[in-house]
Amino acid sequence: MYTVDLSAMISEFNLVMLAEKVGVSGKQMTHAEINRPALQLAGFYEYFDADRLQIIGLVEYTYLQKMEQSLRCETLRKIFAHKVACIVLCRSLAPFPEMVSLAEEFDVPLLGSPDSTTDFMGEVIRWLKVHLAPRITLHGVLVDIYGEGVLIMGESGIGKSETALELIKRGHRFVADDAVEVKRVSHQTLIGSCPEIIRYFIELRGIGIIDVRQMFGVESIKATQSIDLVIKLELWDKKKKYDRMGLREEFMDILGNNVVCHAIPIRPGRNLAIICESAAINHRQKKMGYNAAQILNDRVMENMTAE
Repeated sequence: MYTVDLSAMISEFNLVMLAEKVGVSGKQMTHAEINRPALQLAGFYEYFDADRLQIIGLVEYTYLQKMEQSLRCETLRKIFAHKVACIVLCRSLAPFPEMVSLAEEFDVPLLGSPDSTTDFMGEVIRWLKVHLAPRITLHGVLVDIYGEGVLIMGESGIGKSETALELIKRGHRFVADDAVEVKRVSHQTLIGSCPEIIRYFIELRGIGIIDVRQMFGVESIKATQSIDLVIKLELWDKKKKYDRMGLREEFMDILGNNVVCHAIPIRPGRNLAIICESAAINHRQKKMGYNAAQILNDRVMENMTAE
């Protein structure tokens, strides 16, 4: 399970501390899901997950406002007694006095946001999903080629870093070398980045370490990139049959997501940078509905039928 500091969320969304005596130091968020405690205000607590961020919008606030003070205090006490992770009031709604006292009594952070409930929910869910996403570190190089995130993998010394350097010189953007941190933010999206300690550095055998940002400028780097395509570099094996048409796509499983994967055989004279560029463009065309291999196959079949 991954966590993110509550103080980081407060800073990101400019949240206001409504119960100033409640500290947030050391408090962590552990769930990307949120909850609007409408049913809980009505007394239904089955399946209530207190570890989630609790958001009170205008509907919940108006419902509480119409209650008698004693009933409102009793209703809110039940929620705070569950030691919820955090409560956020949207639309700059002023907290009820008993809400502040209960937050201090149960040490529950009470925060305020000027945003509408829908806007805040959408942004905070997106932010939490990124920071709490399952993750893995892979050995490879990640480059943005024409907007497609290409993860280049292969054995050490096969030429991954050299290929990345050539791609950078051709105007593409570098994300990570050697270690790629991959986060699964949804069933369709994987986000890759580089560990902070080696960010923007490339190791070239025989030369040493180079700083891509200092050598090629800030336009040559990128902090994060979705992973759309995997290219595996491998030594040419005469006994192995390599796909020459591309009618069937191979996939690599990364954290439960299937990513299109091409195995590229290496032999002297092959320009790996151009091959990676072509693979990225071809992958992009397929996403846009154009499959060159399928069109050629259809033409061949039509020609055979005509004869």
